[in-house]
Amino acid sequence: MPKPARCLLSLLVLLGFAGCSDVPPELPASEQLANQPAAATPKPTPPAPPLAQLPRGGRRIFPAHQLVAFVGAPGSPALGPLDADLDERARRLERLAASYRGGRSALPVMELIVVTAQGAAGRDGKYRTRIDPQQIGRYLAVARKYRMLLMLDVQPGRANPVDEVRRLEPWLRLPDVGLAVDPEWQVGPGQVPGRVFGRTTGPQLNAIGAYLSTLVTRYRLPEKLFVFHQLAKPIVRDEAAVRTYPGVATVKSVDGIGSRTQKLATYRGLTTKLPRGVRTGFKLFYQEDTRHGVLMTPAQVLAVRPRPELVIYE
Repeated sequence: MPKPARCLLSLLVLLGFAGCSDVPPELPASEQLANQPAAATPKPTPPAPPLAQLPRGGRRIFPAHQLVAFVGAPGSPALGPLDADLDERARRLERLAASYRGGRSALPVMELIVVTAQGAAGRDGKYRTRIDPQQIGRYLAVARKYRMLLMLDVQPGRANPVDEVRRLEPWLRLPDVGLAVDPEWQVGPGQVPGRVFGRTTGPQLNAIGAYLSTLVTRYRLPEKLFVFHQLAKPIVRDEAAVRTYPGVATVKSVDGIGSRTQKLATYRGLTTKLPRGVRTGFKLFYQEDTRHGVLMTPAQVLAVRPRPELVIYE
């Protein structure tokens, strides 16, 4: 087995999705025949391993499930509630997700920011930092303990977002790990995250969606969640070009901030002409939104049209 394959196998063993086998490699066909009794019948081909499922069963995310997410990063309370006390936050998320069922099965999601845009260039000049892989493993262990999806969030800074996504492949090969990209934090040469709004394009989102689709096919995965965040229309250029891909559930999360009236206006403006097959998400901010009034209730969010199929709390 090539060294990269052995490394990947070791990782999957640690994560609980692969096992070692004591069965020796098969002999070449000529030697098998030479060593068989004349009347022997060929051994049946072993069945293929069962297809992996989502944490709470099934292989399709929509329309069966209603997704509810907490977002965050370790030690960073400003980025959302998933900063510490993961077991307590997971139990809290479970209770919140139950209030969103609305005739569907609740599927909680832990959205972990694994690439964070920053105002300093860093050693490679990419204006982003990457989380320690051990932290991803820690969050994944908690997500599995509570049968939740883990979604890895990428804020690219000046880095190529496709390159950042591909670096996460050992995790994205797993059946219970999805992906989110945040193009608000994707800036060009000479730009600094936080000083300007970043942006992406429809074709660039397609490149990521197509890549995820190849992973689903190659590793026989259940449907893979792919979310792109959008705060304002200019953040995604040529959005009409966005396509959906086999095995990938694509969601646009509308991240409008403000009063209920402002948030609903932003949501309507960004969901009236959705690309075909793209589903909708809605983000609530515990700090920013409550500066303008009371946080919207689950009943109020579920009454929004089109119905948000993913609700994220930051």
